[in-house]
Amino acid sequence: MQIWKKFLNLFLQPNCPLCQRPASEEFCQYCNKQLQKCRLTDSNRGIDNSPPVIAWGAYGGALKRAIAAMKYDNHPEIARPLGKWLGEVWLENYGNKHSLIVVPIPMHPEKQKKRGFNQAALIAQSFCQTTGLKLKQNGLQRIKATKALFGLSPTERKETLTQAFEIGFDFRKPPNVPVVLVDDIYTTGSTVKSAVETLNKSGIVVSQVAAVAVPSRPNYKKHYGS
Repeated sequence: MQIWKKFLNLFLQPNCPLCQRPASEEFCQYCNKQLQKCRLTDSNRGIDNSPPVIAWGAYGGALKRAIAAMKYDNHPEIARPLGKWLGEVWLENYGNKHSLIVVPIPMHPEKQKKRGFNQAALIAQSFCQTTGLKLKQNGLQRIKATKALFGLSPTERKETLTQAFEIGFDFRKPPNVPVVLVDDIYTTGSTVKSAVETLNKSGIVVSQVAAVAVPSRPNYKKHYGS
């Protein structure tokens, strides 16, 4: 009986989205171990920036593959562990005493319809389940369909993201507590800067940015952050 149970469990287990091995959770043990190697020893990044950034891992290796699989291979379930790990890093640094509102970086409706989900929103949901912070998924909305930012110069990024966001219906009445922006990757900071400017114009303070991954390059702190 025990042999049959093990046999059935082998086939009932979902496959790891990164290697297709059977996995009892989102990732198999091997890939989970590879992902943990991407974790940053110092989660506070860009501390000279405003707002400051907290991140879980370095964007490369298994973490880069996991984020790509989530976004482009239709694996939204990957957002749950990524958001949980980011939330754990938050708790290690700040505890759960802060009264803050979490807002994910939104996608343009057409792009989200095509993908089927907004990965930042799913990460933020898991992040809030872990930290106990309040989630407002519609604090911001993206009103400008922008092309991919990868490979663009800082000036081109700024021009692309000008007036890309506006206040969402969750913030028609501005909150009286600061906001934490959540995204999957934080790179040069153009996206975050545009979102912060939109919120600031409505008198909404952004206290921090939480991202699953940041570049591991040494000159990261010279940039304003995704």
